[in-house]
Amino acid sequence: MEPITYSFLPELPAAGPIREGLLALLSAALESPTAELESDLAYHQQRAPLHLWLALADEQVIGCKVGYERKPGHYYSWLGGVDNRFRGRSIARTLMQQQHGWCQQQGYHRIRTQTYNRWRAMLLLNLREGFDIVGTVQGAHGLAIVLEKQLQYQL
Repeated sequence: MEPITYSFLPELPAAGPIREGLLALLSAALESPTAELESDLAYHQQRAPLHLWLALADEQVIGCKVGYERKPGHYYSWLGGVDNRFRGRSIARTLMQQQHGWCQQQGYHRIRTQTYNRWRAMLLLNLREGFDIVGTVQGAHGLAIVLEKQLQYQL
């Protein structure tokens, strides 16, 4: 079993193996064409910096969380996934916890995300990590479940 390392990037790389690995991982995990993901990433990157939390094995991207600021104090956890070969090793949970810890340090007090019922493992992880279902919206793959989490601060 390869050792897994975790890293944070304050912005999406313009090119290179990390960007290519991220696109390949997200394309497989989200069942979306790479060109569509590339377009979505470019669009969002123009609006606000995209932050990346990565899990790497042998310098290959095997897991990720991508997010950005929605508005002051509110963060959006946008995209994420784990390579099928590495599932069941708490990689998604570790990336989520790292993202939430960073958000707390940056002064965010609420995180929002969306998922679909078809990705039940992510839905259940969100619920276990303290998210509440706050609604639904029509998404690209049907009805999306909207979840929010209030971040707790240590006094």
